[in-house]
Amino acid sequence: MTWNDLRKGRASLPGNAYHITTVTRNRTPYFAALDNGRKLVRELMALQAEGRCETLCYVAMPDHLHWLMALRAGTLADAVRLLKGRSARAISRAIWQPNYFDHAARSEEDLRTMARYIGANPLRTGLVERIGDYPLWEAIWLDETLSL
Repeated sequence: MTWNDLRKGRASLPGNAYHITTVTRNRTPYFAALDNGRKLVRELMALQAEGRCETLCYVAMPDHLHWLMALRAGTLADAVRLLKGRSARAISRAIWQPNYFDHAARSEEDLRTMARYIGANPLRTGLVERIGDYPLWEAIWLDETLSL
């Protein structure tokens, strides 16, 4: 099975929520450097300010990004392409693997549950004991009391 086979039959719909996971090239921990992580977050917020999407939750792990977003305009592929391209330029490096994984949220899925799963990544991997201690996360519904 090729990467293109995985994309067949998928559509991006404005108004739908998606969980995006994308990994850095060679799993290099670019976002272990807080400045790089902040540059990535600025690009997430820029896409929102442009009306392309609404970021519901994200966590930038050292070598990958989990992003729960609601698509507002354009396609999912365009939003991810813009995020990757802009963040790579901001960091001045080719930092991303060329692909990404997406999961379209189904109507019966609870977005808050998805956000808790995403936000808990630094806890599950042992980077921090409290999510409030991790600097590269945000969720519109959650606060730093998140626990497993």
